Amino acid sequence: MSDELGALNVAVLPGDGIGPEVVEQGVRVLKAVCEIRRRPLELLELDLGADRFLEDGISFPDAVAEEIRDNCDAVLLGALGDPRVPDLGYARDILFGLRFGMDLYANIRPVRCLHDSLMPLRGKG
Repeated sequence: MSDELGALNVAVLPGDGIGPEVVEQGVRVLKAVCEIRRRPLELLELDLGADRFLEDGISFPDAVAEEIRDNCDAVLLGALGDPRVPDLGYARDILFGLRFGMDLYANIRPVRCLHDSLMPLRGKG
């Protein structure tokens, strides 16, 4: 990457349960890659998830959606779901707010098949 590229702006939503632990490692990877590529990284840490919802009823405010849409290149989202919130409405608000509110059609996870025998779609390694 050239030095002309601006900072990579990533919204970070740690999620619930194991989500924050997984996202923490993802952030470490992002930082390492950006350092190797000499590209600045700006993280927008967002306090959204079950704890926030239980505290004040906030799920996915319009202002947060606008900030992500207008100022972020990517979103790093941890797993959502907490048994303290039986209907998971807050999680739906966040997921659907990201997917439909920003016209996203897919969750894309980078993967690499370690061996064809582990791939359910044989021969598609």
